[in-house]
Amino acid sequence: MITARAAASFEPVGRSVASARSFVRDTLQGWGFGDIVDDAVVLTSELVTNAVVHAGTSADLLCLRSEDGVRIEVADRYPEREVPLQGFPVDMGNPDREGGRGLQLCAALAGHWGVDYTPTHKTVWFQLDLPERPVGTRAAGPALPAHLLPLADTRVRVAVVQIDRSGSITAWNEDAEELFGYTAEQVTGKPLTDLAAWPHTPGTGTGIADALQLSRWEGSYGVRGAHGRVIPVYASHLRVRDTDGEPSTVCLLVRDHERAVLQTPLRAPSTDSSGGSEGPSADPFEVFIGSPAPDDLDSLLQRTVERARDMLDGDSAFLLLATDDETELEVRASTGLPSARQRFARVPVEGGPGRYGSARMPAVHEDLAAVPGAVPLLNGTGMRSVVTVPLKVEGRLTGSLGVAAEAPGRYSNEEALRLQFAADRIALAVESARLGELERLRRGSLSFLVEASDLLAGTLDRDQTLALMAQMTVPTLATWCAVYTIADQSSEPDLSYVLHEDEELIDGIKSLLSKIAPPDPVPTPGARVWSAPAEIAHQAALRTSMRSLGLSGGPTRHVTTGIGPTLATASAVGGETVVLPLVARNRVIGMLTLGKPTDEHFRQEILELAEDLSRRAALALDNARLYSERTAISQSLQRSLLPPELPQIDGVEVEVIYRAAGEGNEVGGDFYDLFPISDGAYGFAIGDVCGTGPNAAAVTGLARHALRLLAREGLSGPSVLERLNSAILDEGERSRFLTLLYGEMRPQEDGSAELKVVCAGHPLPLRLRQDGTVEPAAEPQPLLGVLEDLELREETVTLDPGDVLLCVTDGVTERREGSRMLGDDGLAEVLTTCTGLTAGAVAARIMRAVERFASDAPSDDMAILAMRVPGLQQD
Repeated sequence: MITARAAASFEPVGRSVASARSFVRDTLQGWGFGDIVDDAVVLTSELVTNAVVHAGTSADLLCLRSEDGVRIEVADRYPEREVPLQGFPVDMGNPDREGGRGLQLCAALAGHWGVDYTPTHKTVWFQLDLPERPVGTRAAGPALPAHLLPLADTRVRVAVVQIDRSGSITAWNEDAEELFGYTAEQVTGKPLTDLAAWPHTPGTGTGIADALQLSRWEGSYGVRGAHGRVIPVYASHLRVRDTDGEPSTVCLLVRDHERAVLQTPLRAPSTDSSGGSEGPSADPFEVFIGSPAPDDLDSLLQRTVERARDMLDGDSAFLLLATDDETELEVRASTGLPSARQRFARVPVEGGPGRYGSARMPAVHEDLAAVPGAVPLLNGTGMRSVVTVPLKVEGRLTGSLGVAAEAPGRYSNEEALRLQFAADRIALAVESARLGELERLRRGSLSFLVEASDLLAGTLDRDQTLALMAQMTVPTLATWCAVYTIADQSSEPDLSYVLHEDEELIDGIKSLLSKIAPPDPVPTPGARVWSAPAEIAHQAALRTSMRSLGLSGGPTRHVTTGIGPTLATASAVGGETVVLPLVARNRVIGMLTLGKPTDEHFRQEILELAEDLSRRAALALDNARLYSERTAISQSLQRSLLPPELPQIDGVEVEVIYRAAGEGNEVGGDFYDLFPISDGAYGFAIGDVCGTGPNAAAVTGLARHALRLLAREGLSGPSVLERLNSAILDEGERSRFLTLLYGEMRPQEDGSAELKVVCAGHPLPLRLRQDGTVEPAAEPQPLLGVLEDLELREETVTLDPGDVLLCVTDGVTERREGSRMLGDDGLAEVLTTCTGLTAGAVAARIMRAVERFASDAPSDDMAILAMRVPGLQQD
């Protein structure tokens, strides 16, 4: 049964693919189907690309919601382009090639998919099934001795927050005010998402909107307090409804280290063997882990370490998972240890310093003080005895489980056997959950990289590219990031952009990084650890703290005066910092630096995703650099083709307006010039070269400089243009047609001005008299660069006091709005309204009229040259 539908159509242009992705993402998020958003976005992107790019038609997108899942249909108007039907043995091609990946992805990701044909449409559809969402359960834990009970502050505060159907806060108790610093009046009516700092990793986890829709949810996240810092909390959400049937969510929150106040205790399995209630069919996994088992990896691992600690009566427990190549172990869960400090930390399995030598076999250490470093995770924690066992699947090391105690000599081989038995029961479930999380992460990464590539390809502005690089990594991949750029091989790295998820810390981090040496620009791919920011920040913050206490001393290493980071800045950069090179066209053009807050580490999958992003970002940044250089060269060349300044002519007002079309990335086109020839005589020109680019620019430069040179040799106007015509034809294949209006002007003693004009294929100059009449001031003659034997004639025009001569290029007269064109008549009509205006006012009015004639930006260069003989002044 279809319970909801959403439809949209997209034009056959490249940007429609991004619009379609956004439409599907917003639709599924609105329906509360965040679990399948990434798969749906990837499939939609491929199918819409097939329709609008490859088939070249518009795409109709339809989303259908049912009780079991979501069906998405993409239809195009190219039914003749046949698609292999599902089930037929058709070779869909190499997955690395450009086309044909949409059907491969449908087959890999969708539960069902197919193709429907009509005489006018072809529809490719796929269906994604919804995963089952378990509701919360209640259980009771065993009685514990007082010394094993979790620690809490003297005054435990439980914030009670109620959220309505729309996600807005409706209730906020006194403990919430004390914990977070906001009064009830400040937050009532605001969405919880404005305050919650929800942990997010692409492709994994549940969004806050999803969590508020579940009947019960427990877990950790952060709440941004009134002081601007994020407070880690542990929360329990319960979905309820009032007597009117209106649903809302009641959220109980405590400080994260007091999670035991809210955390649902586990129901211990029965140990009474006399009754035989378990029987031979009891599942050893459920006996250890409890039922129902958590459905996500993090919850499963956390429950595992807590049960292992309780089973061996330990003070702490930890679980590490092996990397794909089994060379390192990554901390994924712990209890009784500073988990925030150790999460995702990695230690070698066998070789090198800090190795984890006991990972592959069960091991018991009666006193870690006698074998320091045997279990690197426990260094500095006060734990003395420890038992560790491997997690193995089909003989392959997949992880390590350990339990530790503060007293020495607590464990023996008997405890190791018990723990190994439990590890064997859960190893397969942990590996299955890990592979599921990895698959979701890879799917989310694919969606993330698709959108990142789309954003980076959408701009050629260097500063905007830097901002996009930072905004895509924070907070999705890292807590803060910095981008260094390298102008050329001889230049030092320059700190170009800094971003932190808390805007108040950006200036402090920028100040800190600007005072220390940048990382070395090593071209080796992959992430490498950079320890300098954390070390310098900690030392400087320690000095600051000691000075505030009136103490002296501290670290002996010199810290540059003026760094002065606050404790907040030191905490922000105190975790793991990694550097990824930005390599484009076999050259290091910069470095992407990613950081975590105090004592946090990156997981390997995030570093791999960041490496993929850095390759795309480097190419986008280098493209922006090349575009900027090309634009600067073009603009410099364009400026060289125009006169630097116009001479002042006694008795004649002159005004020029020049507007280049486009973004300044092409040269050539229109040009103008006004220059002295001899005493009392001036040459003027306005021309238009056919086309744009280097060849047109060559003709433009040739024309402007040849006009000045030939005119100053005393040649007449026709002779000047005939010789210029020969020079253009001598350019051969590089030659271009040229329309040119050239003239010589001599101001007269009676206040008039005598002009001798040659109009070679150019729009005719217009003369405006004092009585408002407008007439052409020359006759058309052949353009330059076409005929070898060119015969031109010179025409004489006298401008009386008050008269105006207007010269324009065809970008003015050919200004269009649909099928309408301004034309010569339209220009003359505007000029009739300019009687009595100065030359500057005439040029400005003409330009305003041209710009207002059409709503679109001009598609051609425009040049306006206005010359006016002012009236005689009365005594």
